[in-house]
Amino acid sequence: MRARRKPDYQLIEGFLSRVQREGRQSLTEPEAMEVLALAGIPVPVEKVATSAAEAARFARDIGFPVVLKVVSGDLPHKSDVGGVQLGVRSQQEVRRAFAAVLSRVRKKSRGARIEGVLVQPHLSGREVILGATHDPQLGPVVVFGLGGTAVEILGDVAFRLVPIAERDAWEMVREVRSAPLLDGYRGAAAVDTKSIVRALLNLSRLMYRFSDVIREIEINPMVMTPRGGVAVDAMAVLARR
Repeated sequence: MRARRKPDYQLIEGFLSRVQREGRQSLTEPEAMEVLALAGIPVPVEKVATSAAEAARFARDIGFPVVLKVVSGDLPHKSDVGGVQLGVRSQQEVRRAFAAVLSRVRKKSRGARIEGVLVQPHLSGREVILGATHDPQLGPVVVFGLGGTAVEILGDVAFRLVPIAERDAWEMVREVRSAPLLDGYRGAAAVDTKSIVRALLNLSRLMYRFSDVIREIEINPMVMTPRGGVAVDAMAVLARR
């Protein structure tokens, strides 16, 4: 896990400016993760491989099981085109999964620019979703919800205008109807909700400071355990320069 104890907004500004100068609006997942880490939000140790052998070495160093994800600024929703392989448990499986991910993506998204395959530890825990976006009427807002059907089907989310205070973040966490799942359910351990609050505050500060640059940023999911939380998937869209 990596994250700065204190956000470095100067580095973030330079990073986002470089992406805009390149004429891009969508960040790749490793780029979005770097922004989150610079904003003080924990992210996993991960590496981008450009060959199956390199991916296998990275996986061995990170430790199994791992997740493989295609890296492309043209594909913000990787799972829709088969660009994600979960629970890979050996170097041999990594080599096969590397080829399979690229094959599926190339069949479904011809012409997409592919930079490589991200190798990341496969973490388990309670999944939550954090995000920040621009509401057409309200302006920049930060959003929280639990992962899975609670968000996708039931729309069980809480949102606030940025910037938020710590009290607002706690209210958001407790406001969603599925919040009792965070406290443990059917024998499951309660997660570290303080980590969610810290992440919401850091995400709010990030959006508040760069609301003219960041149009949308999403952590989906952040995996929560009793010991903290880690953002394991992220996307970000920038404004046109």
